[in-house]
Amino acid sequence: MSTVTLNGIYKKFDETEVLHNINLEIGEGEFVVMVGPSGCGKSTILRLIAGLEEVTQGEVLIDERVVNMVEPHHRNIAMVFQNYALYPHKSVRENIIFGLKRAKVAKDIIEGRLKKAAKMLELEDLLDRRPSQLSGGQRQRVAMGRVIVRDANLFLFDEPLSNLDAKLRSRMRVEIRRIHREYKTTSIYVTHDQVEAMTLGDRIVVMKDGRIEQVGTPMEIYLNPVNIFVATFIGAPAMNIIDAMLYLGFIEVEGQKIALNNRVEKIPVPASGRRVKLGIRPDFFIDEKNTEHGASLSRIENALVDIVEPLGFEREIDATIGSQHIKAKLDLRTTAGEGEKITLCFDMDRVHLFDPETGMRL
Repeated sequence: MSTVTLNGIYKKFDETEVLHNINLEIGEGEFVVMVGPSGCGKSTILRLIAGLEEVTQGEVLIDERVVNMVEPHHRNIAMVFQNYALYPHKSVRENIIFGLKRAKVAKDIIEGRLKKAAKMLELEDLLDRRPSQLSGGQRQRVAMGRVIVRDANLFLFDEPLSNLDAKLRSRMRVEIRRIHREYKTTSIYVTHDQVEAMTLGDRIVVMKDGRIEQVGTPMEIYLNPVNIFVATFIGAPAMNIIDAMLYLGFIEVEGQKIALNNRVEKIPVPASGRRVKLGIRPDFFIDEKNTEHGASLSRIENALVDIVEPLGFEREIDATIGSQHIKAKLDLRTTAGEGEKITLCFDMDRVHLFDPETGMRL
């Protein structure tokens, strides 16, 4: 297992700066997921750690040793890419052990590692097949098997599941977690999929435009986003962001006054009020008719239901308050239909207020 430290990393391609002052520490055995939209720089960071790109400014340290000038094959890193990059003319067995044979690892060690990896990844009956005879999920497991047998100190995953369908992605997430639990190898995983980030990571690094927006555990990121970008990027459906006015003692949404809790009351506000963005996740709404605690909760009244989507054990509702659109995930007891009005209750402690200019949480 390795530690990884990024100190003041900048990266330019020609005159375009794509990474801006990246600082990050990753501990031994940690599984860190880097998530963000396409082009945010997350894969570039992975390539800098692997040594596939040169750092413009700053230091990459592996096990507290600066590796900026260390060749990739001397960093003891194994990497899985979005494209499986399997040799089409070689069998599954030959693909998995190819790197070990090139490194002239002893045959008994190769066989031992192959046997263990094949058993873990359920490839034992496929070892003599060619890649063309495998499904997409099986090919990705072969690619991961090639990583496992390397016995590397650091695993790097560059969007390895993006070519798979939803069912296979779900299964492969379980496989990856099982691999990490078994080997406890420090792992850095890049994805644009917030579901992968939430389910796989010990910690999540949220990125945007070449900068780190927030680092934290999945629940820290979900419950306490630092800004509107993180709030709306993490979570499905995304957090509702509602235009509101903050006054002394209450907040006003489309003419409705909502009492504040102690946390929100500490936010400085002029007597004339200030514009804010109110953020609340769809999961945190409750239909007033389905709670015994409605009197102690905050509420938004007369939300007009536009669309009701039954999702098995819950209902997803699209509604409008005045001119604003909101989404709520409610339990099956909710009977409100399209075109009807509903009162949505929520705990004010679950609400975040954001500055409309900077997007930062207040």
